[in-house]
Amino acid sequence: MKGLAIIFARAPRLGTVKRRLARDIGERAALRFHQAMLGSLIRRLARDRRFETVVALTPDGARVRVPARIRVVAQGRGDLGVRMSRALARGRRAVLVGCDIPGIGAADIAAGLRALGRVDAVFGPAADGGYWLVGQGLRRPGRPFAGVRWSTEHALADTLTNFARHRVALLRRMRDVDTVADLEAMGLR
Repeated sequence: MKGLAIIFARAPRLGTVKRRLARDIGERAALRFHQAMLGSLIRRLARDRRFETVVALTPDGARVRVPARIRVVAQGRGDLGVRMSRALARGRRAVLVGCDIPGIGAADIAAGLRALGRVDAVFGPAADGGYWLVGQGLRRPGRPFAGVRWSTEHALADTLTNFARHRVALLRRMRDVDTVADLEAMGLR
């Protein structure tokens, strides 16, 4: 059975995406960055037949252009952790990624899904203390994202605490883009 790759994203709308980045480069530039990253990731993952790809979009009812074989689903109501849990529940083996990681590719998704063959959860650590990928198999904690201090250097550590009784694998460390300093560190500005 194929695994599920979930691209977890905000609909590309001016003033609602990459707000920390927008403070430094402006809302239009942040929107262009978000659109470019989302579109590029969708195209890269859509070509790969090793897994099914779904775009989980917020707000509900929003639309984004995707290839025919990609489904768009609503994230639904609730805080970030609730919405992520709901999205991951769509598959027996599922990985979820954001669209602000320039280095991510289909091989990273496949590595995460392969890891779920031997562990209960997989994480791709981010340079800022968060994570660029989270994946779960069938054995999951009841509230995997409870008490997580999102957008801080504690996000991964907090989440791993919720997985204390589960087998966990870590993938390679990558950098996501939240600020202009991230863009500059990656040579994108």
